[in-house]
Amino acid sequence: MPFSIVAGDITELSVDAIVNAANSQLAMGGGVCGAIFHKAGPLELQHACDSMAPVQTGDAVITPGFALPAKYIIHTVGPVYSPGQAAQCAQLLRSAYLSALDLAWENKCQSIAFPLISSGIFGYPKAEALDIAVTAIRDFLKDHDDLDVQLVMYDRTAYTVREELLEPVQRYVAGYYEGTDKISYEADVLYDLIPPHEADAEEIAQAPRVSYRRKPAKPRLGDLEHMISDLDEPFNTTLLRLIDAKGMTDAEVYKRANIDRRLFSKIRTGKGYLPSKRTILALAIALELNLDETDDLLARAGYTLSRSQKFDVIVQYFISTGYYDIYDINKVLFYYDQPLLGAS
Repeated sequence: MPFSIVAGDITELSVDAIVNAANSQLAMGGGVCGAIFHKAGPLELQHACDSMAPVQTGDAVITPGFALPAKYIIHTVGPVYSPGQAAQCAQLLRSAYLSALDLAWENKCQSIAFPLISSGIFGYPKAEALDIAVTAIRDFLKDHDDLDVQLVMYDRTAYTVREELLEPVQRYVAGYYEGTDKISYEADVLYDLIPPHEADAEEIAQAPRVSYRRKPAKPRLGDLEHMISDLDEPFNTTLLRLIDAKGMTDAEVYKRANIDRRLFSKIRTGKGYLPSKRTILALAIALELNLDETDDLLARAGYTLSRSQKFDVIVQYFISTGYYDIYDINKVLFYYDQPLLGAS
């Protein structure tokens, strides 16, 4: 997909470019920087860097990847965080991401992986650093369709989402999902929605309302011909109708859905292809569908939102509250160790 947050070791990724969170002298340091130097070959990489130093904060330079799986290393210098200069730090951090992205594009890279710049020894608050990183990447991708960008978290425990985004989701999930551990979801138990503003998590956990799925009646043989002749319109027809109804262009939809242009073209043409559930939900977010419309679009491809899956419950929360920023939604999904929305 065009943008994703992943857990792992950036030095192991087979992408066109990885980004080094560098110091202004491009000297081998600790953390991610040290790991990149060690894996690339410290002598060769330092020799290449010495001819380019110093680099101003917010700027970037490019070197070969040497022994890394990546073809290039893009070295960008983020700011050392100062609470008294928060606005300037934010501007410089954004510039560090955009400078690296510009270099990747100029060198015809199709994929690039970033660490969370300045969030280590440079002291940038992690939740704020994440917001700036995602916003800068999102803005760049608006005008650059064919670049896949990964934000790599080496230590998942250090991953932080700003409280005002995460806290209401935590309450919703706690009340809707985790507070029902006394009852087995394998028994197909369904819980009615109690929004966070109506009851706190403890109240919801103590008094869940329960209903049970009914098993659908088996169709009689004589009904089969009628059922086939009465099929609903196919998924891609429904999708195109919704795009027209929303007055949106194809490009607006696939960019807002965080899916690849080529995949969207494949979905659009139909020919028997059905996208994954995650991709359909990403399209529903892009089109700002309500829950009923989302359920209908999923059903066209044979899917449904499950109340027993944390991924589905989180996405349902955002749709039900009318929050359609797919980048913010993916931040929360990653926090909960769930797959992200978009192409799969």
